Formats: sequence, C-alpha cells, structure tokens
Amino acid sequence: MTGQAPRTEVAARGLMVTLAHDASGNTLAMMAMFLIPLTGLVGSTVDMGRIYVAKTRLQQACDAGALAGRKTMAYTNNTALDDPAVAQANAFFANNFNKDDPTKIPAVTGYMGTTKVAFTPTKTTDNQVAATATATVPMTVSKIIGTKDVTLTVTCEARFDVADTDVMFVLDTTGSMACLASQTAGCSPTIKSYTRPDGTTGYYAQEVSGSKLSGVRTAVLNFYDTVAASKDDTTHIRYGFVTYTSTVNAGYAVTQVSPVDPTVTDITNYPLYMVRNWSYDTRRLKGDMTDGTSSNVSKPNMTSAACTALVRDPVTGYATDGTATAYTYQSWTQTSTSGSPALGTCKLSAQPVKPAWIYDYSQLDVGNYVMGNSVDDPSKITAATSRWQGCLEERDTTTGATSFDQTKLPPDLDPDLIPNGSTATKWRPMWPDVIYYRGTATSLDSSVLDNGNNKNWAGTNSTNPRGDSNSTTQTGVWTALNLYQNISSGYVSCGKPVQRLDTLTRAQVSAYVNASDFVPQGGTYHDTGMIWGTRMISPLGIFKNDTSTWPGRNAPNRYIVFMTDGDMAPNANIYGLYGIEAYRKRVANGNQGNLTTYTNYHNQRFLAECAAAKARNIKVFVVGFGQQLTNELTTCASDGQAYYASDNKSLDTAFQKIAKQVAMLRVTK
Repeated sequence: MTGQAPRTEVAARGLMVTLAHDASGNTLAMMAMFLIPLTGLVGSTVDMGRIYVAKTRLQQACDAGALAGRKTMAYTNNTALDDPAVAQANAFFANNFNKDDPTKIPAVTGYMGTTKVAFTPTKTTDNQVAATATATVPMTVSKIIGTKDVTLTVTCEARFDVADTDVMFVLDTTGSMACLASQTAGCSPTIKSYTRPDGTTGYYAQEVSGSKLSGVRTAVLNFYDTVAASKDDTTHIRYGFVTYTSTVNAGYAVTQVSPVDPTVTDITNYPLYMVRNWSYDTRRLKGDMTDGTSSNVSKPNMTSAACTALVRDPVTGYATDGTATAYTYQSWTQTSTSGSPALGTCKLSAQPVKPAWIYDYSQLDVGNYVMGNSVDDPSKITAATSRWQGCLEERDTTTGATSFDQTKLPPDLDPDLIPNGSTATKWRPMWPDVIYYRGTATSLDSSVLDNGNNKNWAGTNSTNPRGDSNSTTQTGVWTALNLYQNISSGYVSCGKPVQRLDTLTRAQVSAYVNASDFVPQGGTYHDTGMIWGTRMISPLGIFKNDTSTWPGRNAPNRYIVFMTDGDMAPNANIYGLYGIEAYRKRVANGNQGNLTTYTNYHNQRFLAECAAAKARNIKVFVVGFGQQLTNELTTCASDGQAYYASDNKSLDTAFQKIAKQVAMLRVTK
C-alpha cells in the first residue's frame, strides 16, 4: 500500500519500542560496553604498581653501585672514574637489579621484567662517585587503552664523608722493623749511629731495602691521603703518633702540659707531673781499694807544707783508665837551714788504688735533668755529662696483677689520672747513663752487702775503667746501660718523641715518619705503646685539650691504629718503662728469669689498656704486620677490626681499609 512503511521497518520499530519498555537484560549490554575502559583502569593500576616497585629497586641498585664504586675508586688526578671502580660499580648494580645476566650492562631483562637497563657511573669534580640508571617498564594490561612503555631514570651519588676525627697511630718501631716482612728469622741488621735532633748520638738498626718500616711510612701517608680526599672544608682531622719499644719517648710532651710544681723553689717552672728526685739502679763511690804493691817515694827540696799537700784523696784524682795513687805521709827532713820557709826531703808511701763502688738503688737529684739541661753524670769517675732524651719510667702500678678492675686502675694504666702531687702519680725520667748491671764481685764488703735489695760493693777485676765492663752478659757483669753494646742489643732504647694530636699537614706527617730519628731500635712491649696511645687520646686525661670538641661541633670520633710486627717479647734485663725488672720487680712480682711469666703479666697489662681505650669510646684498629694475629692482638681490637698484613703492599691495603672506615662511606643523593 502506498505510504506505508515496509514490513521489516515496522518490525524493527516494534522491537525497539519493546526494548525501551522492557529493561530486563540491559545489564549485560552495559557491562560489555564498560568492559574495555574498566580493563584499562585496572591495568593502569597494576602497571603503576610495577613502575613504583621497579623504580624503588632501580634506586637501590644505583645506590649500591655508587657506593661500591666510591669505595674502590683510586685517588688520582684523572677526571674519569678508573676502570676497577667502574667494574665494581657495575657489578654491584647488576647484582641488585639485573635478572637474566648479573654481569651484563646494559641488561636484556631486569627486575620486574624491565628492559633496556643501563647504568653509568662517573667521577665528580670533588672526587666522589655519581651515577645514572635507566630502565624501561613494558606496559601489560594497560596497553589496551594505548598506554606506552615507561622509561625510568634515577640518579645517585656516594661519598666518603669525615666527621671531626682524632687518629692516634701507635707504631712498633723495634729493631725487627729494619727487616723485610718475609724475614721471619735470620735478619741481623747492622747497628749504626745517628745524630739526634738535640745533637747527641743515638743508635739504630740499619734498614734493608724495602724494610717493614719503609712500608709503614708509605701506608701512613696513603692513609692520610685517603682521609684528606674525603673531608670538606669544615671537617677537623687531628693526627698523633706514639712510637714504642720497651718504653715511650713522651717525657717532653708531659712537661709541656704540666702545671708548675709550687713546692719546687730552686728550679723555675719545674713541672708538677714529674718527680723531683728518683732512685736508680746506679753506683756511687765508696772510696778506693788497693791495686798493686805500695812503694816508698822521696822528693827533695820541698817545704813541709808542700810535702803534706801531696797526701790526697784519690776519689778526686783518678785517671781516665780508673787508676790513681794514694800517698801516705811518712816524714819530712829539713836539709837546708837558709831561706824561709825551710826546704827538706819529703818521704811518702805511694799506693796504687782503684775506685771502690757501691752498686745499689740510690736516689739522685733529677731536677736539672728533667729540665733538659746538660748535667754531670754522678756515676762516672771522670768528667761526663748527660742530657735527658725524654723517655720515661712509668708511675706506680700493681705488682704481680693478672687482671685489672677498669673502675680502679693503677696509676700507670689509668689514662685519665692527673698527677695530684704524690710521687705515686708522677712520671720519672729514664736515665740510662747512670744505670748499671750488678753481678757477683770478686770482693764484697759484708757491711754494705744486701743481696735482698741487690746492693753490692765491689772494686771488681774488670777494666774500662776499673768497675766498668763492655760485656753484655746481662746481669752477670758490671756494665753501664748507655754503652754501645747494650744499646745495640736492645737492652735500652729511646725512640722518636711522640707527636701530640694536632691538625697536621701532609708535609708535617711526612716529616715525622721520614725524620732521622724515626728509626728501628729496641724490643717489643705492646703494653707500653697502648698505655701511651690511650693516654694521649683520652678525652679526660692530661692531654684532654688536644682531643677536645671543636666549638659548635659534635665530639670527634676517636681512633687508635695499633701496628706491630712482633709478639710481646719482655726481658727481665731490659731497662724500660718499669726499670730493670730483674731488680725492681714492678711487674712480675719477683718471677725474674721466667720469660713466659713476664710475657703473661705484660699481656694482661696490654689487654687492660685496650679495654680502657674502648671503654672511653675509642675505636681500636690492630694490624699484625708479618706477625700472625695472636689472641691478645685480636682481643685488643674493636669487633672485627684486627687485620693481618703479610708484606708492605698488604699493610697499605689494611691501612686503606681502616682509612675508609674512618671516612664513613655514605649515599648523599
């Protein structure tokens, strides 16, 4: 029919009308319509989570790589990062981020399926390590709505940063340091003389080429360079040095910080921290004893007064060989009656004599000696002078102790104890010139013999001059400790003066370790070094101003770097920090002759002082140089800070590890 819609159109309209009036089943259609955007929304959430997690891991890997690169970085003038540092940085980054091949940069596949992974470490202008890391995160579900892959980029920087820091090097400079690290036995260095800074003569063991001590010089300077490269302009670094043998040359450092003793009026500005008088195992003249057969002597044309004047006390008239003649008056007979006064013949009995000595523990005046003046040596028969080098005998201690209470340390082990005026708390100057070994004499005077106190009287049968000996048979002879033979054998030593904590330049550090008196000599006593190393860096002792906090800053970190090439080796016949132990018995309580016992006692003192350092928040690094780490050395060190170095190169490596800990590696960006 004309004007009517086709049948199919009418049917369609009917369907639509029906649908419009019947909503059942529409939900399915609507869900179908919204499924695509909903899927995109959920996919975006999932992929955004992947992006966040991947970026976090990428930052962590970047930080790890930068830290590893900075720790490995060599200190050169090159602007580019050195190859070993690049390799180490890449390795640490890859191990923390790459999935398919941890050694491959750029990676094929990284964490969370990332691709195009790249890491580029560089050296900054201020000698740090910076890096940039990139990775592409492929989109997954969110690709449905056209989201493109996301490229992540992170940056990082690692640096060594140094807080205010005090470093005290405690260095073993004993005779074996003249040898190579490989020479565990058989090294017998030649003993040579040198001129000390004060003009006096000293002795040392001549170093072989590549000696251990030369390795120490290099390691110390490289340590300084490592820390210096890590500090900024606001950082304060102080260095100090203690070189030790059987004693420490710290005397003049003590007098520098000591107030004046108000009880001493005869010497201006006498230091309160030093004794005014001290007793030594020395000798003094008792008189004379016969040395051959007497004879009669006649001298004509003499006045009676001149004849009488020939009778003299030989104590004031000995020749350099220790001989003298004592004249006894017999008679004077006048032979001329003219003139005044009258002349005559003088008859005398001439008796050859030699000095008779009392060897005992005698008190001497040390006032001018402590002041650094040249003083007469009271133990010699001919004119001789001596000057204090600065080495010390230690103040009072607990004899025979095998353990120590850290709350009640004896004066010698208490790094904080400030002398209070009592002798027990003061230091005593070593005076090797007046010290003598004592043995069995050929003649003893029972009126003064007291073996319990090691007191002997003897003329002896030795020469050089009478009463002296050049032998080094320990206590079996009469011999002065300052003789070349005793010094060369290590029975007495006095090394380089300590360096108090100070902001030293590299040139000053170099000057110290390369000085003419930074030489190997003497024997190994770890306790002497640790006692003085701790004392000089303690924040409460006599050197507290040296290690004080800088204004407006936190307290400095304090470190002791203790280096030794040998085990503890005490000897009862060495004159050191505690006198001659065979005589004084200050440490081992009378067990002289038993070296094992001596070693045990000294080890306990060493460990007590290590504990005292750590109790004062001083971190202790210990390096055994050509010396396997003993239980004592390991115990002395702070946790995990004992190192073994087999040669000069590994010593430098150990010092570098310590320096990098001092420098505090950290991430800054």
